Amino acid sequence: MADVMILAAGLGTRMKSRRAKVLHELAGRPLISYGTRAALRTLPETLLVIVGHQAEEVERAVREEAERRPARTELRFCLQADQRGTGHAVMSARNWLRERTGQLVVIAGDVPMIKSETLAELVRTHTSQRNDATVLTVMMDDPTGYGRIIRDGERLYVRSVEQRDATPEELAVREINVSIYCFEIAPLVAALDRLTTDNAQAEYYLTDVPEIMLKSGGRVGIFPHGDPDEVKGINTRVELAELERVLRERKLHDLMLSGVTIVDPASTYIHQDVEIGPDTVVHPQVTIEGASRIGSGCTIRSWTRLRNVSIGEAVTIGDSCVIEETSIRDGARVGPFARLRMQADIGEGAVIGNFVEVKKSQIGRGTKAQHLSYLGDATLGENVNIGAGTVTCNYDGKRKHQTHIEDDVKIGSDTMLVAPVRVGRGSVTGAGAVVTHDLPPDSLAVGVPATVKKKLK
Repeated sequence: MADVMILAAGLGTRMKSRRAKVLHELAGRPLISYGTRAALRTLPETLLVIVGHQAEEVERAVREEAERRPARTELRFCLQADQRGTGHAVMSARNWLRERTGQLVVIAGDVPMIKSETLAELVRTHTSQRNDATVLTVMMDDPTGYGRIIRDGERLYVRSVEQRDATPEELAVREINVSIYCFEIAPLVAALDRLTTDNAQAEYYLTDVPEIMLKSGGRVGIFPHGDPDEVKGINTRVELAELERVLRERKLHDLMLSGVTIVDPASTYIHQDVEIGPDTVVHPQVTIEGASRIGSGCTIRSWTRLRNVSIGEAVTIGDSCVIEETSIRDGARVGPFARLRMQADIGEGAVIGNFVEVKKSQIGRGTKAQHLSYLGDATLGENVNIGAGTVTCNYDGKRKHQTHIEDDVKIGSDTMLVAPVRVGRGSVTGAGAVVTHDLPPDSLAVGVPATVKKKLK
């Protein structure tokens, strides 16, 4: 497969943002990740990304997407320090291009719906026609903002003209250039050397390269594509929101056909990479983000937000929970009004109740924390009962410390566990106890500070 270049250096002035356009999120992923995914699926030898504004963040987004799909593709990045047009973006990689042979596919970083199959077909067309350049085009009812494709009387390619440079007759043309190309690399380098800024924007246009090739005796072909929505770029926040709606509706439609109940699709937001098993019921006003995985037979109630969670089967999540970066095992119950975060791990059949926060803690099988508690940096065994108002006091002002609660422990209401501390198996604390030292197994501890009053059978 041909090498692929993604143009991702621009700020995107029509977004009215200080943030690079390709970093704006669509359905939970940066715009650049969509083009990256499509490019990697074609299995190119090299994927080269032209970066500029917020280059480090753009590179990070590309690498994160690439890590999801390990392949033998080499990732390279080239800095376009001054943004002087799409042609200038490709020119910034001239040194690399001079060392390459074969073919190069060029796409923009703001075309999130592009499919790898389309890119592969573009290359096949280019190869079969023995072109020096092949331009992907589509017909649009309203081509405003796009460069127009000018053909001759035999319907062959003549040139592409940007809207600002077009005559009234050229503006009437509905066939447009969407800045997706396949080039032979050697003729491309030669044409880049002849680019000028003789146009309305005083920029180097990549759209001028095929015409330069043609005038030099090269062969330029057209790959007409039938779906303008697939190759449409995102230029404004209005267009971003419109596409977000389209992707959301598709995702919900696919989930419902796979056996998931979405009670109110109009108020439910589920990102593209989320997986949900059959017979799970998602109630209104639920948001599920990131790479979340939810098993079958679960219930997710209203006003809950889940992000990057792993949820087993037959789990119930109550109303108004916020759960991030957390694993929840089969049969567990969480909420309402619970907060779980930072690699919390909730065991099989465990119960995390209303107004309970769990942070970076492991909760054992069958353990219950029903009310008004904070469990941070803690490891709880099986069948532990946490009374209302319990706090694992994990921070001493400088460092975080661990709390260990072994199996079958009962923690009385309003107990303060001052970490680092361990409560032995089968022990009990009285209401209001402040535990500052380890408690041996099968002991009853009460008071401030807590002391062991007796051994339990």
